[in-house]
Amino acid sequence: MARICPGLLLWMTMVALASRGVQVWGSKKVTREFQDIPASYVYVQQALWFAMKEYNEASRDTYVYKVTNILRSQEQVTDSLDYLLEVIIERTMCKKISGITDNCLIQEDPQMQKMFYCTFIVASKPWKFELNMLKKECSPI
Repeated sequence: MARICPGLLLWMTMVALASRGVQVWGSKKVTREFQDIPASYVYVQQALWFAMKEYNEASRDTYVYKVTNILRSQEQVTDSLDYLLEVIIERTMCKKISGITDNCLIQEDPQMQKMFYCTFIVASKPWKFELNMLKKECSPI
């Protein structure tokens, strides 16, 4: 009887598992690709709130930023509900130290104005009350 090379056996096993759709550890199985959904959808609003909370906490700016325009909102289903958000954010007149983030007006002084185009991907598991930032990428406008 012929001996099978261990490397060949491992390769054959991986091909067999991959052809059956077995998920590789650490990767997400996508049940439904990103699809457009209304920005008014409750979980989109929750993801936006979380994304801005994370952004403002990480920002070195002394002022709070808020979303002024939602350009795109999409949902993908994996082991979580992933929300892709493309937004315009602007610096407000509220300072972080005040703790006030709601009802902040946008900076009117041209010297103080700052705008960013941001892409966020937030993973939500509402059944576990979990939110995680998967991507946060912003560039000045």
